[in-house]
Amino acid sequence: MENIVTWLEWIGESLTLLIMIFSLFGMIIPVFPGTLIIWIMALIYGIVTQFGTTGWIVFGILTVLAVVSAVADNVLMGAKARESGAAWRSILLALGGGIVFTFVFPPIGGLIAAPLLLYLSERNLRNDGEEALKAVRALMIGWGWAFAVRFGIGILMVVLWGGWALSN
Repeated sequence: MENIVTWLEWIGESLTLLIMIFSLFGMIIPVFPGTLIIWIMALIYGIVTQFGTTGWIVFGILTVLAVVSAVADNVLMGAKARESGAAWRSILLALGGGIVFTFVFPPIGGLIAAPLLLYLSERNLRNDGEEALKAVRALMIGWGWAFAVRFGIGILMVVLWGGWALSN
């Protein structure tokens, strides 16, 4: 019976790791919630293994990392657009529109809406298409940095979970 339990634990941990790795690389698709799925898998793992002291500590760290990852897009994209001189009104319109259109036209509605809304708002405010394009370029550079941050956080989350799983 003990061999069966050990075998089932190995299968569960292997499946958890595979789903986490799939989620990590799924983040290449901009709307795929990779770190959220990694967090959910860690939660399920914790429930199944009854967390323990180490589990609660690691899960707490994973929760903080997941929250940071979730806000990285908007913060980094908005900060880069602002650096280019974009107005706060345009940035908020673009980011809000991006969120709404992600749900209205998944999976790429937000990817199209955010830069387009930023361009249209900045073009309207400045009457200068070149300056509006400069703001859109900055927004997209921020998106690139946000992807790098989220991917790095995802790797860290998988490694932390791995340490937790090995300590059980």
